Amino acid sequence: MSPARRKPVRPASTGHIRRNRAVWDRQSIGYDRRHASSLGGRHATSWGVFRWPERRLALLGPVRGRRVLELGCGAARWSIALARQGAHATGIDLSASQLARARELVAAARVRLPLVRGSAERLPFRAETFDIVFCDWGALTFTDPSRSLPEAARVLRRGGRLVFATASPFRFPTYEARRDRQARRLVRPYFGVHRVEFPGDSAVEFHPPYGVWVDLFRRNGLRVERLLETRPTRAPRSSYLSRADLDWARSWPLEAIWKLTKE
Repeated sequence: MSPARRKPVRPASTGHIRRNRAVWDRQSIGYDRRHASSLGGRHATSWGVFRWPERRLALLGPVRGRRVLELGCGAARWSIALARQGAHATGIDLSASQLARARELVAAARVRLPLVRGSAERLPFRAETFDIVFCDWGALTFTDPSRSLPEAARVLRRGGRLVFATASPFRFPTYEARRDRQARRLVRPYFGVHRVEFPGDSAVEFHPPYGVWVDLFRRNGLRVERLLETRPTRAPRSSYLSRADLDWARSWPLEAIWKLTKE
């Protein structure tokens, strides 16, 4: 079953989209190799930098027979696993390099999984196409949520579910860019954080405060069902974080997972 498509549109011509496309096209091969053990196998349907399993959190609910869209699917390991569970999954990503790796894995898995190149800020799908829209540190981290969240809500049917993992807004008032680590003191204001640019060859990220997120949800007919502020396990491992940042995350929120329903 293929998703309903509207006439394809080009992503908005904005600087962060061009930059992020270029960054991911350059870095996707190295990223996939570096984090493959965290993303594949039994971790394919796990959430966030601490890889909490979906079977434990039960955020997506039943997926068999449901139309599911992964925003910023990367190598599509999540979507492949959901397709194996009977979901009618679709993946969309901005990066051609990421999608090339996804096609390799889809072919090896022998599942039906449409893969679309495009921006989450201009989704090429008709309204109310999907039962579930989700991303695990995907497009809702790397796009302007004032544009991408309304699009996610638009393509979601009434009663459908939006779930996404991203950074906690609390992370950035304590982030030391020069050392690329979390400080144990405040280094910048909490208010006013929205677009975040890291040093080096890094993608632009968007992390507005909690109040901005909630206003966006309400304006787009999304009801908050759950907010998880995840923490490391007792014996934490993460290919994304240093030991020092894992220790930091035991005491302060580094990550947030939102579960919402379209009213």
